Amino acid sequence: MFSVVYIICRDMEEASRIARALVEERLVACANCDVVRSVYRWGGRIEEDSEVSMVCKTTTDRVPEVVKRVKEMHSYELPCITWWSLDGGYQPYLDWVREETLPGHEAKGR
Repeated sequence: MFSVVYIICRDMEEASRIARALVEERLVACANCDVVRSVYRWGGRIEEDSEVSMVCKTTTDRVPEVVKRVKEMHSYELPCITWWSLDGGYQPYLDWVREETLPGHEAKGR
């Protein structure tokens, strides 16, 4: 089973730091980072900021470890960390995700 973990970060520096750690530690196979415009209520005020969204691909069994690691590294008091299960996908890609998230495994490149 596979999952996508969606994370919002303060800026690209933070997103890159977290993404690199998650990939190096084999918690995710891949993380895509993109600048987004966020509008939200915080502390009773409407805020509008540029932030960075991360879309991370992993196996469902690794999600709790991903959440724990992101919380350790994230600058926000209440970081956006959500996830959902993948119902399907291109099987060779999913096989690669599985390989890349095996602890202690040196997987082949794409």
